[in-house]
Amino acid sequence: MEPRRTRWDAFPQKNLEAVDIAVLVLYFVFVLAVGLWSMWKTKRSTVKGYFLAGGEMVWWPVGASLFASNVGSGHFIGLAGSGAASGIAATAYEWNGMFCVLVLAWLFLPIYIAAGVTTMPEYLQRRFGGKRIQIFLAILYLFIYIFTKISVDMYAGALFIQQALHWDLYVAVIGLLIITAVYTVAGGLAAVIYTDTLQTVIMLAGALTLMGFSFAKVGGLEDLQDRYFKAVASNRDGNSSCGLPREDAFHIFRDPVTSDLPWPGVLVGMTIPSLWYWCTDQVIVQRSLAAKNLSHAKGGALLASYLKILPLFMMVFPGMISRILFPDLVACADPAICKEICGNPSGCSDIAYPKLVIELLPIGLRGLMMSVMIAALMSSLTSIFNSSSTIFTMDLWRHFRPLSSEWELMIVGSQGGQLFIYIQTISSYLQPPVAVVFILGCFWKRANEKGAFCGLLLGMVMGVIRMVLDFVYLPPQCGEPDQRPAVVKDVHYLYFSMILGVASLIVVVAVSLLTESPPKERISRLTWFTRKDVPVKKDFSIVSSSPCALPVDGIQVPPLAPPVQFEISDGPENISDKKTCALDGKKASKLMRLVLWVCGMERQDADTPQMTAGTKEETDLALVEEAPAVKHILNVNLILCLSAGVFLWAYFA
Repeated sequence: MEPRRTRWDAFPQKNLEAVDIAVLVLYFVFVLAVGLWSMWKTKRSTVKGYFLAGGEMVWWPVGASLFASNVGSGHFIGLAGSGAASGIAATAYEWNGMFCVLVLAWLFLPIYIAAGVTTMPEYLQRRFGGKRIQIFLAILYLFIYIFTKISVDMYAGALFIQQALHWDLYVAVIGLLIITAVYTVAGGLAAVIYTDTLQTVIMLAGALTLMGFSFAKVGGLEDLQDRYFKAVASNRDGNSSCGLPREDAFHIFRDPVTSDLPWPGVLVGMTIPSLWYWCTDQVIVQRSLAAKNLSHAKGGALLASYLKILPLFMMVFPGMISRILFPDLVACADPAICKEICGNPSGCSDIAYPKLVIELLPIGLRGLMMSVMIAALMSSLTSIFNSSSTIFTMDLWRHFRPLSSEWELMIVGSQGGQLFIYIQTISSYLQPPVAVVFILGCFWKRANEKGAFCGLLLGMVMGVIRMVLDFVYLPPQCGEPDQRPAVVKDVHYLYFSMILGVASLIVVVAVSLLTESPPKERISRLTWFTRKDVPVKKDFSIVSSSPCALPVDGIQVPPLAPPVQFEISDGPENISDKKTCALDGKKASKLMRLVLWVCGMERQDADTPQMTAGTKEETDLALVEEAPAVKHILNVNLILCLSAGVFLWAYFA
């Protein structure tokens, strides 16, 4: 009698050959070299230099970093698993992003650049005033990063590494966290963007290579369509529909009532959180703000949009092919057998991609794909670390330490990324209210702080209640009766996203109209219609407590040293380009200077020119100006990219 298969037998116990290990080592050497080069090249001793890469990035690393930050290891595992389980419908998330990243570049970025902000909560504080919205959003963003992005990518990356390399799970996770944290802390956003660019090239090369091997094995796209519907597990109960491929597997638009992804929800309910992600999420927007000007930011968005076409071919189709090649494992339908194969009684579609890598690729290419998965994981982690530390530093720490020196801000930001833990949860119900508030704040001058806060509060309460209900009432396994409450069972999460967005919209509009209009300073250069307002120069003479202290928000400090004159504005950007003088009066040792260089805190010259408020605002306005020829080229590419997206949606609808 054949011995019963255990969960670990689902993956052959293959060890990486010397060539595979050499490829992995070469990958880490390249990443380290690029990280060190970016540390040497970039000015990291100011907040702008550290958190926004000095605002000197050209379009192609910006676009590559946008793509790499979005496409993590969770995409390779999750999209391939969705393709194996239900077909191509999950591609809608990727192609929805094609349009939303262009909305960011053409509609939202001109406002953010004109406002001169570093973080998204900072923008809302400027737009609406007060502190409660900024702090509320900063905490919410950190919560979302901890409980969604980091958990999904860590789970997916750990699953692949553990199964492919047979490493201890915690050793693999801790090692990757240490490596990514080191060059994220040391290099700031510049190191993250440059390493993202390298990792994008590696991801594309490896994933496209595996795609070629997969299609060669299955016989092409037509054979894939024929054989997918026959890919059922041999141990499936013949009297049940469990484990059968969906009839609409090759359709993106599906039944509005009974399907897993109803088409009205895909078009509207999916777009609302997608706008939050691509147009207001710190991880994405921070990369665009690091561009040299608006033209380079648009070019980066176009590159990212074109690359978003590829996940269907690089991840979803290979996942479907994996089901064809390994139906008893990837398409298992019996909960007891699935639990033995992969530890999940609900199904083993998540092993589709790693199974394909281990079984299909020859020696050497397996090492390349291991590099791809590690690259995907590291690019996501570094992006999240850097953006989270930016929010923590600029939106939370400064409220507790308003006179923070340039040094202190960067030290706190460096440590912020180490607060993340591996926790798995969901937060899709938290995004629509934030998206609505940003959209109205950017494009409706009448929106005020009371309306925005009430809309956020109502939306968060509704979203948290639904999220808790989803945790309490889990979906039944195949063949079991669904005894969940109607609000969970009958209201698809994409439809609930629509309800949440509409409810938040009504509250923001109603409360704003019933209360006072926002003052002019909360509108000028902070909305689409006022982004080109002429800045008003302000000249404040402030007495500082020491030559190294920085004045913030007009606070007067009793003189303890000779007075220092500053020109500042009323916004938080007045600290972003001031020099640091932490070591004035003492000569640091060689060891200390080395440590300071690694951390981006090397001493600047005393005669570094300072940027006044008027100069800063005029510079921000200049960044949104575009040369006519470049603008025409970008607009033509915008039309081509939008046309390609519409064609793909229509072809696979």
